[in-house]
Amino acid sequence: MRIQCIPGGMIPTNCYLLTDNATGETAIIDPGFYDAQLKDAVKQKNVSMILLTHGHFDHTLGVGPLAAQTGAKIYMYKDEADFIGNPLNSLSSMAMCTIPTYQPDVLLKDGQTLTLGSLTIRVLHTPGHTHGGCCFLVGDALFSGDTVMCGTVGRTDFPTGSFSDILASAQRLRDLPGEWRVLPGHEFETKLSWERKNNPYMEAGQNGFNT
Repeated sequence: MRIQCIPGGMIPTNCYLLTDNATGETAIIDPGFYDAQLKDAVKQKNVSMILLTHGHFDHTLGVGPLAAQTGAKIYMYKDEADFIGNPLNSLSSMAMCTIPTYQPDVLLKDGQTLTLGSLTIRVLHTPGHTHGGCCFLVGDALFSGDTVMCGTVGRTDFPTGSFSDILASAQRLRDLPGEWRVLPGHEFETKLSWERKNNPYMEAGQNGFNT
């Protein structure tokens, strides 16, 4: 498989192009913008899927234009559907922007698997940053959205966020067997082995941090 990271947007956000080597089939993960670089990169791909880790504006602003350009189906976790058209939940009101209209074609469930060419993508529900946040596992890659980033976790003070939930989600990721590349929604790629040792939220208890 091939993974291309294209950062952009107001924050900025990491948008990923995941391509199956065997078939050339591609998934776009978290298109939080639609610019010339992303538009041109997608022209060269056989895009069949748009995968969303959650519904905040900085992960969804490009969904509508990219779906129109590629004809790809849109996948979102079932508990996150109430973010669509809701400027408070999506934070688009705070950012003073309008998200182009889109509707998910497939509402995902925890543990569900998706097929991208010869690749199998597993859905992992990881609430906390939002109540319908999820991660995607494929090969040795963990697309973590805003659940876990290098040395930290996503904010929980936005609508539907929960600190106790994100602690549980971080610990669920910690307990995945083996090594994983962690590809977050913002900033730098990391390794799960490094996060296990250095991310304080992976060792935090449900009622606070362990001492």
